[in-house]
Amino acid sequence: MMAASGEKSTRVLVIDVGGTQIKVLATGQKQPRKIPSGPKMSASQMVGKVKEVVRDCRYDVVSIGYPGPVIHGRPIHEPCNLGSGWVGFSFRKAFGRPVKIINDAAMQALGSYKEGRMLFLGLGTGLGSAMVVEGIVEPMELAHLPYKKRTYEAYLGLRGLKRSGKKKWQQYVADVVKKLTQALQPDYIVLGGGNAKKLKNLPPNTRLGDNRNAFLGGFRLWEPPPHQPPRNTLQP
Repeated sequence: MMAASGEKSTRVLVIDVGGTQIKVLATGQKQPRKIPSGPKMSASQMVGKVKEVVRDCRYDVVSIGYPGPVIHGRPIHEPCNLGSGWVGFSFRKAFGRPVKIINDAAMQALGSYKEGRMLFLGLGTGLGSAMVVEGIVEPMELAHLPYKKRTYEAYLGLRGLKRSGKKKWQQYVADVVKKLTQALQPDYIVLGGGNAKKLKNLPPNTRLGDNRNAFLGGFRLWEPPPHQPPRNTLQP
């Protein structure tokens, strides 16, 4: 596990929010701390649990990877696999520190970025997506665009994998990668998320991501250019 990094003068606490667990890593720590989540966990409960597990850590700012769309630094929909109370919650007030909130796929994308134009696709329970161009990340919502008889997510997400079987699912992944490459013209594509490792053969011009890159993305949110945060990620 890569040690936490970031601006020497700024100690960052990165929170990767998931439907089954929440992973937390602070500057100076080498291993993330994990908290069970689930369908009843509210935003206030998450903050309380995180504060409890990092009470021995010092941090100046907080990055949160949120499993849903984020606009102007705020979640705009309640998460599908968690409890309620996320929309409108003041994370800045709850933590008592500046907070930047970003879609979880975009945070992992920023941590996966090397150079040029990169498209990130998160193959997990759903389908996360983001573009990073010259160090600037732009969250995307490709999951619900129409594809075949359903949507991209319906074929590439976990339900699609279970419904179609691994062999057919891999064919769908390759086809979607081809279509998005033609449409968006990325220099390369990173396939992240928990199911990416199930791919037997990677499509052309792709490489595997790593879920741990979400933490690197969280640290990069507070770095100066070229790894700039997406616009309007700072919560008021």
